[in-house]
Amino acid sequence: MGEGLRERKKRETRERIADIAMGLFMAKGFDNVTVAEVARAADVSVNTVFNYFSTKEDLFADRQHLAVDHPVRVLREREPGESVVRAFRRDVLHAIDTQDWRYGFNLGTDVFARIVDASPALVARMREVHEQREKVLTRALADELGADSDDLRPRLVAAHILTTARLLTDYSVSRRLAGEEWESIEPDLRAQAEKAFDLLEPGLGDYGRRR
Repeated sequence: MGEGLRERKKRETRERIADIAMGLFMAKGFDNVTVAEVARAADVSVNTVFNYFSTKEDLFADRQHLAVDHPVRVLREREPGESVVRAFRRDVLHAIDTQDWRYGFNLGTDVFARIVDASPALVARMREVHEQREKVLTRALADELGADSDDLRPRLVAAHILTTARLLTDYSVSRRLAGEEWESIEPDLRAQAEKAFDLLEPGLGDYGRRR
């Protein structure tokens, strides 16, 4: 069943509030913007904002569910004969090729990073998002592979893969923050990604290889 009119209007209202909030955060900094300012700019009440977002941090991270869910999608969509680490290697390299948002390789990630780094509340929130991504991927790995509750391998695999992806993101963002253009970053980032996954593959090997 498709999205109904009521659901569509609620989604559009939520997206409009979040987009307006992000514009204010970019202009003034996260800690310098109040929820009341966001409500005024969006022409809604403060209560309406809180109906859609439990906290101000939720306004900034309104699409965090996409970042949390993506690793599970990579796991579930791996190709026949493809191990878990090989699936993520392919996905990361494709994201580099396309400058995709899912690993922070898109244009504007330096702006996003500056806003986060300037706010202790957002630094803590992003840490929570990373931890949630790892927990969700660990659970998906354990469920799919039938791991026992005391089997640490799903958690180890999730931690190693997602930490590798995060470090590649940090590498890319740090160079963007230094003023470099993507054309100079991309070949080095690709080389770093290849080296990183070369290190992972011997240890993780065929873990989770799809038959």
